Amino acid sequence: MKKQAPSILDKHRIIEMAWEDRTPFEAIKYQFNLSESDVIQIMRLQLKPSSFKLWRKRVNQLISSKHRFKRNTCIQRFKCSRQKSISVNKISKRA
Repeated sequence: MKKQAPSILDKHRIIEMAWEDRTPFEAIKYQFNLSESDVIQIMRLQLKPSSFKLWRKRVNQLISSKHRFKRNTCIQRFKCSRQKSISVNKISKRA
C-alpha cells in the first residue's frame, strides 16, 4: 500500500514539529504515519539547503531530543504541559 502524500497544511505542521527540539520523530510518526526518513526527505525538499544543514546538525547532536532514546528519561510526553490538546491531528480551538 502506497503512502498518501501529505497536504500543504500537513507539510507545514510536519516542518514545524520537526523544527521543535522537544518533539520526537515518534510524535510525527504517531500523527502523520511518516518515518524519520520521510520527515528528512520533506525537510530536504522544503527547506533551503543551508536551513536543512542546520536542522540536520541540530538533530544529530547528542543532546538532541528528536530521538526518543537520546531524550532525558524524565520527559514522558510529546508536548508541553501548557500546550492545548491535540487529537487526531486537529488542534483544539482556543476558548
